[in-house]
Amino acid sequence: MNKLIKILLVITGIVLISIIGGISYFYVSFNNYSLEDNYELNEDNLTYFNNSYEEARKDFRLKSDELFKKYAGVKTFNIPVKSDIDTNLTIDFCYIPSLGNTDKILILSSGVHGVEGYVGSAVQLFFMNNFISEEFISKTGILLIHSLNPYGFKYSRRVTENNVDLNRNSDINPELYQTVNEGYPKVYDLINPKGEVETTSMANRFFFVKAIKEIAKKTMPVLRQAILQGQYKFPEGLYYGGNDFEPQIKDLVQIIDTICDPYQMIFSIDLHTGYGERGKLHLFPNPVEESVRKRMEFIFEGFKIDWGDSDDFYTVTGDFVSYIGKINSDKTFIPIAFEYGTMDSQTTLGSLKSIHIMILENQGEQYGFASDEDLKKVKKDIVEMYYPSSDKWKSHIIDETKIMFTKSMKRFSELEL
Repeated sequence: MNKLIKILLVITGIVLISIIGGISYFYVSFNNYSLEDNYELNEDNLTYFNNSYEEARKDFRLKSDELFKKYAGVKTFNIPVKSDIDTNLTIDFCYIPSLGNTDKILILSSGVHGVEGYVGSAVQLFFMNNFISEEFISKTGILLIHSLNPYGFKYSRRVTENNVDLNRNSDINPELYQTVNEGYPKVYDLINPKGEVETTSMANRFFFVKAIKEIAKKTMPVLRQAILQGQYKFPEGLYYGGNDFEPQIKDLVQIIDTICDPYQMIFSIDLHTGYGERGKLHLFPNPVEESVRKRMEFIFEGFKIDWGDSDDFYTVTGDFVSYIGKINSDKTFIPIAFEYGTMDSQTTLGSLKSIHIMILENQGEQYGFASDEDLKKVKKDIVEMYYPSSDKWKSHIIDETKIMFTKSMKRFSELEL
């Protein structure tokens, strides 16, 4: 009996040591999460990036004016976005009509999630500098939409001034806002804590423990879908899609409808950052018909499109590219989201760190921060998550974009109706 007790004590000790070791490892890894970039640095690639909404908008307008002077029929214009705190927020447009036939148009949009506009704007400038030519526009029109959520861009938030995720709010049918996300209430308490943000609290330092418990109960794919799909019930919560169209969503219908009217095929690319493997350009469509899928596979031949056959795939409601398709339901429509990974969120640790940063940012906006230090840390983390300060990362994603645009734009121009 004594021997059996000793064996049980040894086994218990080993289990406890393993648990403590595992928790200690996750504690250190979670609270000191960082990623290194070993890509080559091309200084020229950095010229496309700006560190403020105003600077990005200025460069977009300057380049749009150059195109206006260079090609016939170019239209540059902007629409204001209403705000209670800022009178200088706009969505800017540059439309280059096709010089020849009007079979096809490319729409390249940025800043649906405001803070992601830093990178989206840089990619648009890169495209404007390197891929607009007489040859290209002889067959294809181009519409560039800069900073769809200027409030979020300027004030470093993903959402609008109304705490609405514009990529869950975009539709032409108000029935969207009756959509029920059955999984969201089950994770509400985890992702929407109340009270002032204190980043160094025990609850925040050990957030991963509570999160891992939820993963164990529901699995990561189920948890990810419940959180990221979008919800229309909790205005103070993460991924809130609103209870009505945001002002710019109402305003854009006529603009997009009018510009797209002459064209028969629309290729819409919406630019995002944050999700996925760091430094990788991911291709995310929502579910599409087989005929559209074949066209997308032709355009992106040689690149991986995430069709929903991976564990980290999720679908959303009210996304912007689908909204463009609904406005043009009588056209051949090809939608895709470019997602530039920043946090290795395809891993458990990266995913937990990403959602925790978003939780703290939203909690602080709703309930305040315990100190200025907490405010500064959270704001720094949210920007870093969507606009990494690493010059090597910035340079690399421009290199990735160059490869993608060089091949996909050529193949799109070859597509037939």
